[in-house]
Amino acid sequence: MAETVNGQSIATELDGIFNVAGVPSAILKDCDRTLNKGVELWKTKHQFSTPIIEDISHVMAAAIKKQFENTEYYRKFTQFISYGAKKLRQTSLSFLAPPKLRTKGRFLSIGRLGRWSEKMLEVLQQTQNIYYQKLQEALPEFHSIKPFIIQFAEIAHVVSNTLKILKNNGLDETSFNQCSQLLEQLPKNSIVKQRQLIWLKHHITLKKQITDSPLPVSSDIIESLFGCFKLRLERNPQADMNLSVLLIPALCGKLDETQITQILSSTKHMALKKWEDDNIPYTMAKKRREFFYQVKPKTGGICY
Repeated sequence: MAETVNGQSIATELDGIFNVAGVPSAILKDCDRTLNKGVELWKTKHQFSTPIIEDISHVMAAAIKKQFENTEYYRKFTQFISYGAKKLRQTSLSFLAPPKLRTKGRFLSIGRLGRWSEKMLEVLQQTQNIYYQKLQEALPEFHSIKPFIIQFAEIAHVVSNTLKILKNNGLDETSFNQCSQLLEQLPKNSIVKQRQLIWLKHHITLKKQITDSPLPVSSDIIESLFGCFKLRLERNPQADMNLSVLLIPALCGKLDETQITQILSSTKHMALKKWEDDNIPYTMAKKRREFFYQVKPKTGGICY
């Protein structure tokens, strides 16, 4: 492992990996600038023409960032959300607080923010709701940017649905057509639409050159272990405390490898789930899901 990560150190690491594993048919990676530099240095050194598959999640996150980040309405949107979060946290309505606006990788989880915003618009129209007054105090100007929120949520829906298709099925003619059809919901001048169409056309061509099978286009699988770690870090303290209860028995007594293996093999996931439902109080996430489920749209719309 290198103490300093730069293009050259990444190229050196790739040399060591590919000397053992063999030259790859393609390289699937995110859009990190340093990683891009390292891959290009490795290709140039060996004069390889190895195809590059750009991770679809990062491509879409960059497109959403480009379309919204520097607009006045998006700045107002994030200001309202930050204010609302402060007003709702540490209260009985903390389960309705907006998703956390991360400093890094904010646009990678934009779908959750889009769904929350759309639901909040619906809730704030229902004056008879028992939480209406408190939510109105926490989000007093939310309705002033309603057209922006609707547009933002629509793009978030389309991006989330296309990512779901591509991550689960890979890229082939079927998923290409499904995603292209979904993108028709967006206006022609949408940066997100333009960039995803460019990505789709480029990568379907790569797919035909590389494999007859669906082309994997997400680095989520590669990052699964890191993803599990990040997921633990992102959980709120209450959820962590609830789930950590199950770790207590493993810290008691002296368990050897044979005992641990036997316990893991004989414990069913459904049994753990039932125990959790019976013994662990509602988390904020559960409260939020139940509340939104009870809020019925006045007109037809997307269900979550």
